[in-house]
Amino acid sequence: MKITRAVAIRRVGVIALLVAGGFLGAGYLGEKPTVGGGFTSDASATVFDAFTSKRSGVWVNARGKVTRLLPDDKDGSRHQRFIVAFENGRTVLISHNIDLAHRLPLRSGDAVSLRGRYEYNDRGGVIHWTHHDPGGGLEGGWIEHAGQRYR
Repeated sequence: MKITRAVAIRRVGVIALLVAGGFLGAGYLGEKPTVGGGFTSDASATVFDAFTSKRSGVWVNARGKVTRLLPDDKDGSRHQRFIVAFENGRTVLISHNIDLAHRLPLRSGDAVSLRGRYEYNDRGGVIHWTHHDPGGGLEGGWIEHAGQRYR
């Protein structure tokens, strides 16, 4: 795949902004919550940075729209799986553990906000740990849908 100069410059700009934001935010990865508990910006830049640098284990806060519902993953712990698209059109797989948290009543087009852990893969990555930590060692994650938080 050939990358044009304009695309390369845009990518360098995004990475520079993310690095600067990381310094200003004392290393916080993800969106900065507002006082009202919402988000001040789209997390797709953080996910894009993790994807392009092939990083895993990055905690992100994100919001987007469900674009596709997938069959549950039933190998080991059961996971509800769906694709979320960010405002810029980038997509990521969400893998929500339904052995530890309640299943979400989702439909394509629904808006969701979430906190989870991003893991790199060559298809755009996956966000998991969208549930409480049963061991109590991590803050854990959540998904908000239709005014309800699932953890």
